[in-house]
Amino acid sequence: MSVALLVLCAGPVGAQPTTPVPSPANPSAPPPSAPIGPQPLGHAVGDAGTGLAVIRIAPNSQPTESIIPGAEDKLPKQAAVELGFGLASAQANSEAYLSYEKAVAQAAPGGIAVQGSSPQAPGSLAQTAPPNNTEPRGGGINPPSTPLDTLLKVGVLNGRVHAQWSDTLGPCVDTIADASTELASLSALNAIPTLPSAQDLSGVFDAPNLDAAGDKALIEGLKELGGPLSTLGGVLGGPGSTGSGSLLSLPNTLSARSVVKLVDIPGSKNKAVQSTSTLQVAAVKLLAGTPFEITVKVVSQPTLQVTSTGDKATSTVAYTAPVLEVTQGGKSLGRLDAANPKLDIPVGIPLPGADALPGLKDLPIIGGVLGDGSPLADAVSDGLKKLDLGVLRLSVAGLTQKGEQATTPFKGYQLGASARMLDLQVLPTDALGLPNLPSALAQISLGEQVARAYAPTGGVVCGTATQQPQEPPAPAPQGKAPPQLAYTNAAYHSVPIFWTGTALLLLGVIMVAALPARRRTR
Repeated sequence: MSVALLVLCAGPVGAQPTTPVPSPANPSAPPPSAPIGPQPLGHAVGDAGTGLAVIRIAPNSQPTESIIPGAEDKLPKQAAVELGFGLASAQANSEAYLSYEKAVAQAAPGGIAVQGSSPQAPGSLAQTAPPNNTEPRGGGINPPSTPLDTLLKVGVLNGRVHAQWSDTLGPCVDTIADASTELASLSALNAIPTLPSAQDLSGVFDAPNLDAAGDKALIEGLKELGGPLSTLGGVLGGPGSTGSGSLLSLPNTLSARSVVKLVDIPGSKNKAVQSTSTLQVAAVKLLAGTPFEITVKVVSQPTLQVTSTGDKATSTVAYTAPVLEVTQGGKSLGRLDAANPKLDIPVGIPLPGADALPGLKDLPIIGGVLGDGSPLADAVSDGLKKLDLGVLRLSVAGLTQKGEQATTPFKGYQLGASARMLDLQVLPTDALGLPNLPSALAQISLGEQVARAYAPTGGVVCGTATQQPQEPPAPAPQGKAPPQLAYTNAAYHSVPIFWTGTALLLLGVIMVAALPARRRTR
């Protein structure tokens, strides 16, 4: 909790929703303000968000809170802690209550949510419109060092944001909002906090498929590893480990971009709202720098694009699914794509009696190699027996989309979709005899993408209202007019007489000065 408190004070979060419209105390009261001057005719709402990396500790373990009674039981559970880095968000909202929130582009170095609550903190690049911005804004957004560096470390992080809005045409500009982030390096999960950080698990470990003697021998085997289970037996570089690896790392540049703009509708003069999320990454390393290093090569880059024309029949979701090649030690472990969305890599330790086999060190067995890099298949043929305590599950998250007709704040059709390029989950097996373990120990989502678009029926109209808004009529007088007061003294007459005499005197002086003087004749 102390670690979470420190990060809550230091870690910025992604873009927040626009300010809600406050309801008046009196429902029949007039609006607080009225627009001045020509107003654009177009209505458009859309947003796109891309996260380079999102870490979830104990996912699907906490209930989701809701202000609607009884909704907590129907909503899916959320993670205890979510930590994201490299967030790019682009938003367009013609119905925003505050004028400068009609177009928002934001690039944030990271964000955190604890049981669904995410505070807003400084440290990100942002640009809003109106007024319109002719040039984008860019710069470094490197996050400070935090106590959660054992979970995730990032290198140089740069961002670029651009928000545009026309005072007369509204969203009918080249690009409404454009945000991008670029990350030079990333290492995530140097430790797994949901696993024990002590190597001596006497009295705690109880494997259901082993007897008491087997449990005791396995506990002694865990003591011989180079680190506790929280570091996968010394493979990761967390506290108490002799290793220096990370569960996931990016050796090359990773970039994310989110764009919201209007596009042409075939056969119509109106426009459609289009939100696009793109991701660029070359390769991902698992357990880099260790004998178990696994390379995930990105063959096809993912792109998510949502277009709303205002009509269900012509609104579309276009998604380019990623294609990933997984190799270890030069040998293929499998291919991840839409047809094969999951791949499990076992994590185990040798059972008692295998100490004499070559290739066994003070490290576990991950994938198809031993601690010295030798093939696992050869050791199995020589009589090696192992027990899988966990699984590294790689998966490409399938496309999830939802659309519906809407009437508020305008009549139209809204469409949204989400996807993830790569999910890495650390799952316990039944052989991991530890109490109170969640269904998933940790989860890293690489390339999380969200896009939504909402356009009025028939499309977005690009134009300017010619009729000026009418001023409200003057309020009717209340009550009776006050009666005329009576004259009570002579001052009511003396003051006008005084000023009239003064004016006549001044006029006489001017006339005397203007007339020529006559000489006296003798």
